[in-house]
Amino acid sequence: MSPRVFFFLFLLVCPHGFLALAAGKRSTSFRLKLFRRPASAGTTRLERMQELFRDDQLRQAMIHDRLGRRPHGRRACEVSPPAQSFKMLLNSGVYTGTAQFFVRFFLGKPAQHLVLVADTGSDLTWVKCRLRLRGCRLCHGGGGGGGGGGGNGTRVFHPEVSSSFQPIPCSSDMCKTSLPFSLIECPAPTTPCAFDYRYGDGSKARGVFANESATVVLSNGKHTKLRHLVVGCSSDSTGSSFQASDGVLGLGYSNISFASIATERFGGRFSYCLVDHLSPRNASDFLVFGHRPSVLSPSPPRETALVLDLQPFYAVRVDGISVDGTMLAVPKDVWDLSAGGGTILDSGTSLTVLAQPAYQAVASALNRRLAGIPRVNMDPFEYCYNWTTAPTKNLPRMVVHLAGSASLKPPPKSYLINTADGVKCLGIVATPWPGISIIGNIMQQEHLWEFDLKNRLLRFKRSSCRKSTSRLAGDDESN
Repeated sequence: MSPRVFFFLFLLVCPHGFLALAAGKRSTSFRLKLFRRPASAGTTRLERMQELFRDDQLRQAMIHDRLGRRPHGRRACEVSPPAQSFKMLLNSGVYTGTAQFFVRFFLGKPAQHLVLVADTGSDLTWVKCRLRLRGCRLCHGGGGGGGGGGGNGTRVFHPEVSSSFQPIPCSSDMCKTSLPFSLIECPAPTTPCAFDYRYGDGSKARGVFANESATVVLSNGKHTKLRHLVVGCSSDSTGSSFQASDGVLGLGYSNISFASIATERFGGRFSYCLVDHLSPRNASDFLVFGHRPSVLSPSPPRETALVLDLQPFYAVRVDGISVDGTMLAVPKDVWDLSAGGGTILDSGTSLTVLAQPAYQAVASALNRRLAGIPRVNMDPFEYCYNWTTAPTKNLPRMVVHLAGSASLKPPPKSYLINTADGVKCLGIVATPWPGISIIGNIMQQEHLWEFDLKNRLLRFKRSSCRKSTSRLAGDDESN
């Protein structure tokens, strides 16, 4: 995904091993500060939205490809053909996907500061890295981003100065069975376990896996170490997907993911709140693992089942979509995972994506209710409106009805998005049927989301997000 998008979310991935905390006072949670990246200088809002649209197209290809393959197939290292389509190579490991939120992360001992991108659709983590090991073909390189110091002002992790960095041997059971996108090559038992995965636009990340430690902030304000994390040390990462970050980390659900392992230690849940993408630059919130008081106060959240059968993605059951109180005629198969449909909640996709039958019903219903507003052409969006004289009240209300009588009621600005000065477009796009629908991060914004993995429940409620941080003990904006 391109760097010129509004947000990025950092998280991290943990191995099929165990998670350990340094000795110290026990805490019920820890947190990572979320922040958004400002738009690139010299680009218009329309140009940013057009690029966001293209990025989401690539993201959809990654998701559909990942759902159609085994999560941890090993393969030989191959050379990618020229990337001329959105599809990924049939035998390649798909790129984990880039999200649209950043979090600062401290890796190694002593800790090295990195800014990483990731999302709820990833179970693999890697950082731009400069490692020199004799006989290791994928250890050598400039650290990604075009070589040198990482390129484009990004940082590179230096494992030689970290006393906790330990390469994972290619002969280990972990390499053979647990690590995503690992390669079958193993010239010597002690050679590090190598990975090679690529994205449909030609982006790639290659390197070796290692065990490493990270420093996090607990809810009581104290710092502690998370040990025995698995990270990919990438000596070769190219493509626009990686230019603005120091690596990629994920929150996806699987036996190797950080979310699954960390929530076992911290209350079985994690939560985040995504600020409005048009918020001031200093607007931020925290990604929290464990108990978050603001989820339950002052008013209780809505609750629906969390479906964990589409690893590493988080799926929900949708009963239907209504506009201004009228339930739309959408075939039930569109919401049925077993029929080739279904819906996932994805922080790495910006615009909400609906399978074609649902998109047609929603777009037509919204357009009918906006019939008095002049239409304008704004490629690649299908429905755009001249908003200079549009009414500010009585806008059509779209509701996503989830299983268990839970309703997601996003504000109109989450599906009628500002695309250019005086122009709003429908921020929902179509994907071919059969296909998965995606609730993107713009539709998720200004909501607090809690993923209760222990009880397989998703809780959510409206929130300004910026206020939610004040209830966390020990919050420190300097961290």
